[in-house]
Amino acid sequence: VHSDHEGANASVLTSRIVNSSLSDLYYSISGSMNSLAGPLHGLANQESVKFVLAIQERFAGVPDAAALSAYVWDYLSAGNVIPGFGHAVLRSDDPRYRALYDFGKRVCPENPVFRIVELLGEVVPPLLKKQGKAKNPYPNIDGISGALLYHFGITDLQFYTVMFSTAQVLGICAQLISTRAIGTSIFRPKSV
Repeated sequence: VHSDHEGANASVLTSRIVNSSLSDLYYSISGSMNSLAGPLHGLANQESVKFVLAIQERFAGVPDAAALSAYVWDYLSAGNVIPGFGHAVLRSDDPRYRALYDFGKRVCPENPVFRIVELLGEVVPPLLKKQGKAKNPYPNIDGISGALLYHFGITDLQFYTVMFSTAQVLGICAQLISTRAIGTSIFRPKSV
């Protein structure tokens, strides 16, 4: 699910720019991974899991919807952002979130981390709408992918970006090979 999404996020765009100069595929992937290492991109699912684990610790388990709603509202009112919600491009449900959510419902519906993610998906969108700041109040892929990794035993959050990048490299390679095949010209962005 992480392998391809529009080809326009920071890391994929970086790889495409490097590739457009006919640089080696290795350098294109390296540029992509350097971009992915930034906290605004590759760390998003880690931040989401940290948030979920903090909720689990705060409530000593899975809270009920009313308690979680109050907690989230206080969190938002303090000027915080809820990780795993919103999207820079999408203005509706993230289909990648939905695919992983359906998978989670089949394989780990009783897992406490998954249950908190599920509850967040119910209570956060109305609160973000009420707050009025979010263009997209719906959960995104980062809101669930880390929870599933956690369920399957990958509990060291530092490895989440590695898992993300491993999947993403497959999509990047496919894009880079196809752009070479059709002879896409070098990127020449205009100055702002």
